[in-house]
Amino acid sequence: MSVRTALRVKRPGRLAAEATALVIAVAVAFPLYWMVLSAFKPAGEIQSTEPRPWTLAPSLDSFRRVFEQQDFGRYFLNSLLVAGTVVILSALVAFLAATAVTRFRFKFRTTLLIMFLVAQMVPVEALTIPLFFLMRDFGQLNTLGSLILPHLAFSLPFAIWMLRGFVRAVPEALEEAAYIDGASRTRFLWQILFPLVFPGLVATSVFSFITTWNDFLFAKSFIISDTSQSTLPMALLVFFKPDENDWGGIMAASTVMTIPVLVFFVLVQRRLVSGLGGAVKD
Repeated sequence: MSVRTALRVKRPGRLAAEATALVIAVAVAFPLYWMVLSAFKPAGEIQSTEPRPWTLAPSLDSFRRVFEQQDFGRYFLNSLLVAGTVVILSALVAFLAATAVTRFRFKFRTTLLIMFLVAQMVPVEALTIPLFFLMRDFGQLNTLGSLILPHLAFSLPFAIWMLRGFVRAVPEALEEAAYIDGASRTRFLWQILFPLVFPGLVATSVFSFITTWNDFLFAKSFIISDTSQSTLPMALLVFFKPDENDWGGIMAASTVMTIPVLVFFVLVQRRLVSGLGGAVKD
């Protein structure tokens, strides 16, 4: 069978796969499109009994109400601080932990790895109440620390497991050659190993950033009275009113919340693709 014949045989299956991928992409993107569209719709069109997937009179009134909200800038900076801290700390700790469980042989090493998997299986909702009492005993309620610590704990197991494959992919002969050339363990760790596993760090950082940035459960549970410590998801509650919800404001605030995630994703896109590729190869 020639190459051209083989391509013709595979073509129907390839077309079906591409059509399926296109349908899935449209299904995933449509809610985002509707969110942005609703943010620009005037109030009359949003509350209309005949919704339309377009608008002929776009308006910025919803965004104006969002930015005129008191302390919106503070909420944005709080979210940025919490997400940035979790990303940096989780990447640093996960890199060191993945190196330790991959390069060193110690007692209970396998048990520790299994515990990382078990930690991923526990629902977050089941741990909310115990974490509340833990944060209360530590005196962290109504502080950004009560948001950073839990997200850091939930991000680490996934990050360690993923980075473990990248560290293991680095040949031990490279480490031995570095030692022969006079490099210390610290120099090898940060100047040789760290750049090689950096794509994996980027991939894990994206997941950590998204989950932390969009968090509402912990923000609602641990920030009780001090609204100055609230994050952006909490700002959405302002637009939920007992008599009538401000759906334009909700959609506009959600759109504003999505922009930093998109910007972060665009900045690390190339590193993310190579990082996920390395994880699959492992």
